[in-house]
Amino acid sequence: MTAPQTTTAQTTTPQSATPGTATPQPTTPQLKPGTSWSETYARCVREAPEAFASDRLLNLVRGEWRAVGAPGDHTTPLDGTPIPGPPRIGMPEAQSAVTFAIEQHKAWGRVPLDERKARVAAAVEGLAAQRDLLALLLVWEIGKPWRLACADVDRALDGVRWYLDNIERQLDGRVPLPGPVSNIASWNYPMSVQVHAELVQLLAGNAVVAKTPSQGGFHCLTLAHAVMLRAGLPVTLLSGEGSKIADALIRADGLGALAFVGGRANGRKAATSLADLNRRHFLEQEGLNTWGVWRYSDWPGLAAHLRKGFEYAKQRCTAYPRYVVQRSLFPAFLETYLGVLGSLRFGHPLAVAAPGDALPELDFGPVIHAAKATELRAHFDSAVAARAVPLHVGDLDSGTFLPGQSRAAYLAPAAVLNPPASWALHHSEPFGPLDSIVLVDTESELLAAMNAGNGSLVASLATDDQEFAARVAPDLLAFKVGINKPRSRGDREEVFGGLGASWKGAFVGGDLLVRAVSYGADGPDEKLYGNFPSYSLYPVR
Repeated sequence: MTAPQTTTAQTTTPQSATPGTATPQPTTPQLKPGTSWSETYARCVREAPEAFASDRLLNLVRGEWRAVGAPGDHTTPLDGTPIPGPPRIGMPEAQSAVTFAIEQHKAWGRVPLDERKARVAAAVEGLAAQRDLLALLLVWEIGKPWRLACADVDRALDGVRWYLDNIERQLDGRVPLPGPVSNIASWNYPMSVQVHAELVQLLAGNAVVAKTPSQGGFHCLTLAHAVMLRAGLPVTLLSGEGSKIADALIRADGLGALAFVGGRANGRKAATSLADLNRRHFLEQEGLNTWGVWRYSDWPGLAAHLRKGFEYAKQRCTAYPRYVVQRSLFPAFLETYLGVLGSLRFGHPLAVAAPGDALPELDFGPVIHAAKATELRAHFDSAVAARAVPLHVGDLDSGTFLPGQSRAAYLAPAAVLNPPASWALHHSEPFGPLDSIVLVDTESELLAAMNAGNGSLVASLATDDQEFAARVAPDLLAFKVGINKPRSRGDREEVFGGLGASWKGAFVGGDLLVRAVSYGADGPDEKLYGNFPSYSLYPVR
């Protein structure tokens, strides 16, 4: 899967062809006026000068923004532009920040719920006022198309508003944890996962400590936490290399819980560190989410789901990168699947044909960085070298890009058929637009192929046979199973978790998130829904 040479994609402005008139000439894409990185960062400096210096980000530690830590080099995946990197602190500063947060927690837990609600509500409205700037930062930092970036911000704020309406009921008979919640989150959903969770933790009476992801999202989180601090919330936001400051964020005496979102390798390290602490935790780890196709005929319905599944280049924990298909249905599936791939729109999220045009409606932009794109191309090549069938190889030239821009972090959609069990991605998710399709002949083969990842967050079955679905669904190692529809994290009252190796600790979502960050009558001995070393307990899902 060799990367094409960089060329400039052209767009043509539609016009009616009239005899005797000139053929419309292609227009060269340009950056939407007002959206450049320099203009975006300048807006951050104006809106939150306490958190953004002219040349660097600050860390929010010991109750205020401080110019501590060494900013590293960073580039945006959009076009390789250098941008300020996260200001990484060392272990002494991390320990000091956590110690301060522990003292903040004691005071915050005594603040009446009505006052906590008022401050969180003020933060939500402050974030809503910065919605477009937060979304534009997500475009530049992690490559989200505009619509999806706005949705990430809106989803966070709408979710917290739901908790504001329900928190009195949810906290009835419950108290804050004995210490602050430490948050270590992935880069892909800074607002709707990390900020959302922090605001609920604050509502429940806990101070919060958050580490910025090293791969992106730190500018967005900096702006969000500036708003949160102004609302009077006890928040800490710091950057650092996980291997150097992990002990302060995971094992420090006085912490109340660890909230982790990331891969299995780092999640396993965190779980090992927590093993002897008897501390609340919820560790969301990756899982290979699969979609089985068996005795099925509604191909237009599946096509709509397939198309939506490529949003944000499948860089989310509930993406479906593996399709397990009944062999006799493969011709119909292939026709449907290739039709979807041919209709996908990707490219630079801020490229427009004319200054007055709206930002493009894309399915995805770049992956998180150039190294990830290179890695996925190598995975494709290794699968084919091991005799997988190269089912589809997309062409970057079909995307829309700015003249001369770097396309190193972009990857056109690709798919392989029947990769070998030895393939590096046979048991794990690619986190990019690289799909694999496995053909099966029996129900037992379908189950084995769908459960190859040893636990996942979601799975789905496409089938006309409801009896088959009812029989097979309970044997799928997924927390949520969809029948003729995808499943996702969900919002508001919907619970979320994972089976097998995809999740450790308490499940979250809805009332379960509040329970995970508060104590009931049994205190630390309360039996929560979740996957724990001594038991697993599952809610209706």
